[in-house]
Amino acid sequence: MIKEIDILNKENTEHILSIQLDSYFVEAKIIGLYDLPPLRDTIESLQQSGERFFGYYMDETLCGVVSIKIEKEEIDIHRLFVHPNYFRKGIAQGLLDFLETNFSAKTMKVATGSKNHPAVKFYLKNKFQRINEMVVDNQISLSFFKKEFRV
Repeated sequence: MIKEIDILNKENTEHILSIQLDSYFVEAKIIGLYDLPPLRDTIESLQQSGERFFGYYMDETLCGVVSIKIEKEEIDIHRLFVHPNYFRKGIAQGLLDFLETNFSAKTMKVATGSKNHPAVKFYLKNKFQRINEMVVDNQISLSFFKKEFRV
């Protein structure tokens, strides 16, 4: 089941942050950089993000989260993560499908670390087009993806 999460509820935010840290630590290992911005988030930064959060629950357990902002018929995915205990169970796909089914938009965009090959593969498999790559510094580059919908 997927449902919106009240990010202003501190207990909810603590749970989201815990899963986010576990998930992004795996990404940090993949790309070899342990100072990723999502690993520096706090309860306050999540609550002040202006993002809408949706959780994927299995038997009342929060297993994955997606957060978005919608502006001018474009869904901007800010976070999409799954707790490592639930990798490869279709949760990320379920969250992405939820967005596509429940929000009308002309486009959807997302960015991920270019070296995060599982995430890059996931977005390409879901018909996102890589539109840009930006070198942040000599340790990390980001790949930007966009998917257009027929309206």
